[in-house]
Amino acid sequence: MTALVILFFVSIWAGIQNALAGGGTFLTLPALMFTGMTPLAANITSTIALFPGQITSSWSGRGHVAGAGGLSFRALVVISFLGGILGAILLLVTPSDIFKAMVPWLVLFATGIFAYGSFVPRKADRPPVLGKTGAGVAQFAISVYGGYFGGGIGFLMLAALTAAGLAIRSANATKNVLAGVMNASAVAIFVFSPQVYWPQAAVACVGAAIGGVIGGHMVSRVNQNVLRISAVLIGIALTIGLFIRAP
Repeated sequence: MTALVILFFVSIWAGIQNALAGGGTFLTLPALMFTGMTPLAANITSTIALFPGQITSSWSGRGHVAGAGGLSFRALVVISFLGGILGAILLLVTPSDIFKAMVPWLVLFATGIFAYGSFVPRKADRPPVLGKTGAGVAQFAISVYGGYFGGGIGFLMLAALTAAGLAIRSANATKNVLAGVMNASAVAIFVFSPQVYWPQAAVACVGAAIGGVIGGHMVSRVNQNVLRISAVLIGIALTIGLFIRAP
């Protein structure tokens, strides 16, 4: 019961974090593992728990979505959906012990991507460097990774979409919708997995939804750099802890 109470409040924080700056997975993953899950089960359960918040953030920015690199928005949606399915299937067929050994490296990669996307300035006026093929391949690769693990996908997509010519505002709205699409495909598969711990998923889902609402009201009042720094520090601490526990 104590672990579930902690999970609930951590999930509220994760919902706020995702609504304002991203990085909520860095919070829910260790919290779910603290309740007794394996890293594989925690990753699958976290994807389901955080999904409702992605729907609300996608809906709020739907008016600014656009295609990129010569690809229509509909094409990007299809690519994201198919990539998310493939990533989810790959995750389900990965043995738990192998995934446990991979998790420290995945979290390290996600933390690095998050830090780079948060603090390295982007030039809004740089010319596009990705054409139709490049944008499609990049989005598919990101979608497979998103269905498999998901940490840092927001900044990966933001980098790819701006490289394909989208302005930052449109790229941000588009990546929110595409993240929801790829995770929707993963969730549709994960709900049938025995690795899902439904009591924890329900607690985390409610907490993340509450946090998402709170975050939506805080968006103009909070220093997002503080939240991004906290997410990076949590990611670093989680990476160190996972490497220490790794076999």
